[in-house]
Amino acid sequence: MPRPPAAERPPLALIAGPTASGKSALALAVAERVNGVIINADSAQVYADLRVLSARPSPVDEARAPHRLFGHIAANHPYSAAVWANDARAAIATVHECGQLPILVGGTGLYLRTLLDGIAPVPSIDPAIRAEVRALPVAAAHAALGEADPAAAARLNPADTTRIARALEVIRSTGRPLSAWQAARRGGIGTDVALRPLILTPDRASLMEKCDARLVTMFAEGAVDEVSALIARDDVSPTAPVRRAIGVPEIAGWLMGGWDRAEALARAQLSTRRYAKRQYTWFRHQCPADWPHAERGDTASIDRLLGTPAG
Repeated sequence: MPRPPAAERPPLALIAGPTASGKSALALAVAERVNGVIINADSAQVYADLRVLSARPSPVDEARAPHRLFGHIAANHPYSAAVWANDARAAIATVHECGQLPILVGGTGLYLRTLLDGIAPVPSIDPAIRAEVRALPVAAAHAALGEADPAAAARLNPADTTRIARALEVIRSTGRPLSAWQAARRGGIGTDVALRPLILTPDRASLMEKCDARLVTMFAEGAVDEVSALIARDDVSPTAPVRRAIGVPEIAGWLMGGWDRAEALARAQLSTRRYAKRQYTWFRHQCPADWPHAERGDTASIDRLLGTPAG
């Protein structure tokens, strides 16, 4: 059955881009203009324990417009892109039922892709195969992938340990390339909504400066206390996803005697800059060509976001 034209589908605004690009401020301005509800699409901002370090909206900002899926997950609670997508679908549906505009805002590309495009129905990977693949050096894994799935090996960076291992374990365990499973994605809402996207891609140099300055503020305004409380908990595994959030390992290393405060700050700033660069590249190259980009979240960006939907 063909999908209805965009004018007949419920609207969904999307503000995405790298960290420190101004997404939250723009989302708040849009929400206040059109009676919207802001829905989080950032993997760190889901955690209740990391308000400062994840740059979650402040209580003052949260009082200016409804916010959903911010700080709703405990640090010891398992969470994933698939679970978030289910939560986001439910939140978006509720907002539509109330006659309001849902405004997705965040920089986690995997979250957005899972929600809009759906989930590849890859079966569970044989644990023995996974262990064997994950034990391989990346060069050996890439060579093995070149034999089993040449297209994937040619597409992936030879140093990308995670993606190479994933592609290799999938084809060894299922007999089908990962690309074939991804082509059969299901559960996405992209064809059910009138998407109004806007990608914020500021000048790179100024973005890096903002990242560094924001870390200085975070260290001064509670991030250290957040990490101290987190690592003191017996119910949060050192391998839990929340412990890998940017800034947590760097501050934890300082608190546990590995380096001093200045080194922790420098490490956190470097990690943030690297993450912002990866996000910048992802949003430049992985989003559909018709998704508009803007350098800043000004009035023109709001007008653009609320204009003609994509697709």
